[in-house]
Amino acid sequence: MDHQHSHHKDHEHHGHHTSARSDNAGHDKHAGHSPEMFKRRFFISLILTLPILYLDPHFQEWFGYQAVQFPGSDWVSPILSVVLYFYGGWVFIEGAWRELRSRIGMMTLIALAITVAFIYSLAVSLGLQGMPFYWELATLIDIMLLGHWIEMVSVQGASRALENLAELLPATAHRMVGDRLEDVPINKLAVGDRILIRPGEQIPIDGEVIDGTSSVNEAFLTGESRPVLKQVGDEVVAGAVNSEGALSVQVTRTGDRTTLSQIMRLVEEAQTSRSRYQVLADKIAYWLTLIAISVGTLTFVIWLAVGDGLVFAINRAVTVLVITCPHALGLAIPLVIVNATSMSAKNGILVRNREAFERARNIKTIAFDKTGTLTEGKFGVQRIHAETMEEMEALAIAAALESFSEHPLAQAIVQEAAARRLTIPQASDFKSVTGKGVESIVNGKRYRVGRSEWALELGLKQTLGLQTSLEQIESRGESAIALLDDTRVLALFGLADRVREQAREAVQQLHAMAVQVVMITGDAEAVAKTVAADLGIDRYYARVLPQDKAAIVTRLKTKQPTAFVGDGINDAPALSAADLGLAIGAGTNVAIESADLVLVENDPLDATYALKLAKATYNKMIQNLFWATGYNVVAIPLAAGIAYPLGFVLSPAVGAVLMSLSTVIVSINAVLLRRVKLA
Repeated sequence: MDHQHSHHKDHEHHGHHTSARSDNAGHDKHAGHSPEMFKRRFFISLILTLPILYLDPHFQEWFGYQAVQFPGSDWVSPILSVVLYFYGGWVFIEGAWRELRSRIGMMTLIALAITVAFIYSLAVSLGLQGMPFYWELATLIDIMLLGHWIEMVSVQGASRALENLAELLPATAHRMVGDRLEDVPINKLAVGDRILIRPGEQIPIDGEVIDGTSSVNEAFLTGESRPVLKQVGDEVVAGAVNSEGALSVQVTRTGDRTTLSQIMRLVEEAQTSRSRYQVLADKIAYWLTLIAISVGTLTFVIWLAVGDGLVFAINRAVTVLVITCPHALGLAIPLVIVNATSMSAKNGILVRNREAFERARNIKTIAFDKTGTLTEGKFGVQRIHAETMEEMEALAIAAALESFSEHPLAQAIVQEAAARRLTIPQASDFKSVTGKGVESIVNGKRYRVGRSEWALELGLKQTLGLQTSLEQIESRGESAIALLDDTRVLALFGLADRVREQAREAVQQLHAMAVQVVMITGDAEAVAKTVAADLGIDRYYARVLPQDKAAIVTRLKTKQPTAFVGDGINDAPALSAADLGLAIGAGTNVAIESADLVLVENDPLDATYALKLAKATYNKMIQNLFWATGYNVVAIPLAAGIAYPLGFVLSPAVGAVLMSLSTVIVSINAVLLRRVKLA
């Protein structure tokens, strides 16, 4: 594990930003970049820009000052521009080179504009007739660096899903050698080795129980909310937590073949097979690049043909190429994302993936994992049936016995008694019968509390009424706990995973938004049916194995865009496979790492807020892209010289004023997103 940690730190140290999710999206323009790099380049470029602006003839004219002249002052701007182009602009040149091999986008448009401005301006400084674009070049580089920096800071998160999975496992295991124990590293275990797992420990490897009885919590893997009884011959999996008994286990699978490793592989596959999602701004940049090149070429050819000279034709064509890349386009999306992410954070939603907002607006189906998402993942007493005594008396006696036990079902009975403020009698002579329950003496009489099957094994009497109650409890998929004395069954308690109150409201709101709600669970059919009916959920899938969750999500996706909300490790592949993955925050790290959005509170209602915010964010992005590029409708024809016969030619300076105006509008519009009401 230490090796992995140091490796990760080293990565961060070099300023790498590796989000597996977006790297593999096929168009990650930030591979190998970090917010720190953009920040550093932005501030240094900004300092280099100030002398260029100060010396620019337009600025002198507008602000009515005379720049200081000294020998060689004409070469300050060209020299600073060379530094700016290679230092600040090189990121975009590299990005464009990568894009040209896959798909033209934002980087290509920026690279085209700054390269043309740079080469043309140098040519002017070396004697070509015309006005150089030094300040255009400098401000374009500055604003684009700023935009990329804002964008990366607002939604940074490196995917460490697979490391987190590996970190789940204990580093060593207790191997049995003859009649003594030795602690060995997990990777030294071989198939057939015998290991001991003490109460409360995590199971380090897949194996089969050869001695002992205990209940094991496998919720992280199967989503099954209740602890599973393990006896000789049963299989246990790495990552599960052993409860009250000690188990001797024979190793059956090691290394890559363990269930956990297979899930890690599923996550990896889901991440790499992500569709290549083209971001909005990139789509617009793609068209603007094509327009710039075609209009620029056309402009050059026409003016050359008309006979206004080579210099004029070059001037017009260059102006078109430079002006087509709007400063505001670099900020249009990042500014919306900054506002959206800060709004999300206020509402307990963390944004891990910047495309999440664009994908979320289309969601028509939302699939929830049940355990820990729609339910609390904690047992509660749902009903009590008693015949020969008061229900509260039965609960008090059961709590007296169960207060000695660590078992989750026992704890639920104790908590219920505490919630009802019952006085718990003293119990003495406590005995735990592994796999069955507990027995003790209360008020001079022997009682037992445990699995309902225990009564059958002891041959105790059960009234018809209690038999019917037991069938009811089991038909609802609840766990039945029985209170017994020496002769008969006295009471039954039906225990089940509690449904979250907010889950009901979330389902109602989603239905109101015309989103179909689906529940997926590893729990039994009866449990799933009860919870789905309780919440008013359209469809449910029960007894779903971890590897099948992703398959169900993929199947739902083929019909309409699907989001998945989950919290366990077993949810990681499904979160990756969904069009939008929402991890419930108190879940495991790995689930969080596989998600696009993380819901910090354990509140399913936040999923509805996330979808509402996504729709509002997307609308703002569209508006901003309109404002950022709308000025091109006027600017490009004028830059091409369409009004030249009327004696008007759009100078880069006027183009810049239009450009600044659209940048201001875009900034204000982005801030207006904060007025959206979510709750």
